[in-house]
Amino acid sequence: MNGSKHIRRLSYPYTVWMAIFVVVPLFIVCFYAFTDRDGGFTWEHVKSIASPAHGKALLLSIKLSLISTVLCFVLALPLSMVIRSLKVSSNGFIIFIFILPMWMNFLLRTIAWQSLLEKTGIINMMLHAVGLPGQNMINTEGAIILGMVYNYLPFMVLPIYNSLVKIPQHTFDAAKDLGANWFQTLWHITLPQIFPGIVSGITMVFVPAMTTFVISNLLGGAKINLIGNIIEQDFTTANNWYEGAGLSLVLMVLVLGSMAVMSHYDKDGEGAAIW
Repeated sequence: MNGSKHIRRLSYPYTVWMAIFVVVPLFIVCFYAFTDRDGGFTWEHVKSIASPAHGKALLLSIKLSLISTVLCFVLALPLSMVIRSLKVSSNGFIIFIFILPMWMNFLLRTIAWQSLLEKTGIINMMLHAVGLPGQNMINTEGAIILGMVYNYLPFMVLPIYNSLVKIPQHTFDAAKDLGANWFQTLWHITLPQIFPGIVSGITMVFVPAMTTFVISNLLGGAKINLIGNIIEQDFTTANNWYEGAGLSLVLMVLVLGSMAVMSHYDKDGEGAAIW
């Protein structure tokens, strides 16, 4: 009994931290989302997500996020399988090298891609050096997708890899002995067993990709506005916290829905295990 009381006391600082930095900001967002400038209740800020400009930005955000998520999965699955096939002693080092760029500031990594893709950037300089015409890569949807894939690929690789390493090697050996080819083994054994990790990876890539504004600001310029850019502009330049809070609340509901899906399929915690 005394031990449980002591543990509860140790949780008090965390409870205070959560109240100050999670509950209070959430209350402020809800307050601005459902009130007008005169302090009256309104749904208009939440319903503004259905306006043509906001709806277009939201659909574009979903489109680019889906493409980025699919590309991350296509790249992450074979990469995870290759890492798993390496010697056990080298797996940890390979994973360390893979996540090392994540230790660098997110903004700096994105600015680095801006320097690579711009018209006078390194890639175009290399193309000119070999006699090829320069390409218009910056301020395009392709540049935004590239930035998303680069920044969020580790969040797809690690949960899939965590699921893969839990499958005993003799399971694959038995499938091979029974005459299953590579595709049959992948379809009937590998994918069903790593499905929770796949769901975790999809959620952990799709959610931040859909809400991002830094990547689209730097690699898309002012030409491409995602829903995250509109929210950021509402809070910083337009000084319209009411509309920004309403749009943020809609995205928050989408995030909570994605987290609910992840928790339903990720019963073993593959997603949480990457932390």
